[in-house]
Amino acid sequence: MNLKHQFQKQVTLLEELIKSDDFFNQVEAAVKCITISLRHNYPLLICGNGGSASDALHISGELVCQFLKKRQALNVICLNSNVAVLTAWSNDNEYDSVFARQVEAHGQPSGVLWGISTSGNSKNIIQAIHTAKQLSMTTITLTGKDGGQLADLSDILIRVPSTSTPRIQELHLPIYHYICEQIEAQI
Repeated sequence: MNLKHQFQKQVTLLEELIKSDDFFNQVEAAVKCITISLRHNYPLLICGNGGSASDALHISGELVCQFLKKRQALNVICLNSNVAVLTAWSNDNEYDSVFARQVEAHGQPSGVLWGISTSGNSKNIIQAIHTAKQLSMTTITLTGKDGGQLADLSDILIRVPSTSTPRIQELHLPIYHYICEQIEAQI
């Protein structure tokens, strides 16, 4: 497969998303929910694994620092960034609950948990969603494929309809950049 062919696959996938009103409604619901929460200084907790962990770090960096303009810092915590917590909890307990434990520590009613999983089946994100719901937090997931198990658990599901992890990750970036841009414009 050459680069031109990969680009064509992305164009086809983008065309599919552009036709989906539900996709755009879910993205706008996420923007609204996160913006309202952050205006009241409730936490936005973000988590992912592997490449999605990098995306979670990227989002938190944009929102804590600044994206397109100078502004106040926002209350955003990336749950996969604290190496001491990740390794201590995983060593002494289990990796499947490493994000749920941090949701217990940092989550608040009216806060938001945003999980990123290309498969929608990451056990540690599923457990974090359950914990967030117990705390009356809103849950948002950014997934791919059919949304996996997270499709039925999330309050807001933003799904890239592809089975290719790289193609899913490539489209997650413009989606979360848009969300960051809109939050910053509305905060």
